[in-house]
Amino acid sequence: MVVKAPKVAKPRRTGKQFIPRWAYVLFAVLAVLVLLRTFQRGVGTLKPAQAPVRPVTVAKVVTKDVPLYLDEIGACAAYETVQVQAQVNGVIIGRHFQDGSDAKKGDLLFTIDPRPFQAALDQAKAQAELDQVTLKRQEDLRARKVISQQDYDTAVANAQKSQAATEAAQVNLDWCYIKSPINGRVGLRNVDVGNLVGPSTPSLVTIQGLDPIYTDFTVAENDLPLVRKYLGGSNVKVQIHLADGSITPRTGDLYFIDNAVQPGSGTVKARGVTPNPDRALWPSEFVRVRFILDMLKNATLVPAQAVQVSQSGPFVFVVKPDNTVDLRPVKPGQRQEGDLTVIESGLKPDETVVVTGQLALAPGAKVAPQPHVAQSPSNSLESAAPKSSM
Repeated sequence: MVVKAPKVAKPRRTGKQFIPRWAYVLFAVLAVLVLLRTFQRGVGTLKPAQAPVRPVTVAKVVTKDVPLYLDEIGACAAYETVQVQAQVNGVIIGRHFQDGSDAKKGDLLFTIDPRPFQAALDQAKAQAELDQVTLKRQEDLRARKVISQQDYDTAVANAQKSQAATEAAQVNLDWCYIKSPINGRVGLRNVDVGNLVGPSTPSLVTIQGLDPIYTDFTVAENDLPLVRKYLGGSNVKVQIHLADGSITPRTGDLYFIDNAVQPGSGTVKARGVTPNPDRALWPSEFVRVRFILDMLKNATLVPAQAVQVSQSGPFVFVVKPDNTVDLRPVKPGQRQEGDLTVIESGLKPDETVVVTGQLALAPGAKVAPQPHVAQSPSNSLESAAPKSSM
């Protein structure tokens, strides 16, 4: 009889734990959930971000009357220029003005020695009195028919001749007192007391009338059609001012415009006349001329910075009520005072335009508008001074 040996049980491994199957299933489910959440976040990051709000400065479109003009460079000229000349020969014994002083019409300038002319006047008066007495006597004799008609006619002629000689002597005596023929400013004298002068000598002094004053300028040939369109109108004016802004711009009238184009230069001469009561403008002084042709009624104006230029032409960004912008093509006109530009078409009154910050904009962009503060001329000069001496 065979006896089987009993089975010996294998000892358990104590270094490795047993993991149930359901734990593997739970881990797989958790991993799928984590991957799904990660994927959803990744898809969310692929969505386009909302465009940021752009800060800009804006201004309202304004309407007002502005001039239509041409800007030119001109030079002042005296309204009147007189070369004071001696009319009789004689020695100057008196000068009654200061060089460079103002003179009124009738003011005494020079005195020529009047004694020879006074003597000639006295002689002419004496002869005139004698001829008058002779004429009276001849009239009495003629009434009694004692003299001939020829003797009487001779006496009449002698009386008239002596009277004319007296008047001529009086004129020569008056010429000894040389007076200013106009209101103006006296220049530098050419002769002094003691000089012998006469009609053949050079002028004694020059007087120039400064109020009003002329302004000579030119108009380009290309601008002639525009000038002819408004020439003769009531709004045609000539406004002048100095380049340094030291005087207030002065407005006068168009005095003259030439009837031919200058050969070689392609310009037409023009002249304005402007009040100059304070004598601030002097002859031959260069000035800036604004030739005003007409007034534009209710013109549409925006700050000049608002107008931008693209390949399609000038445009502005218009701010809508919802603070988004719209690109609007415009037709700009002349630039006006206060850094404004005329817009001939493309905008309506009371619309709002972007003045600064256009580089970051596109049609439909959201903006945060702030009011535009126009830079005053004084501030602009101060800011420009350190950069340039222009």
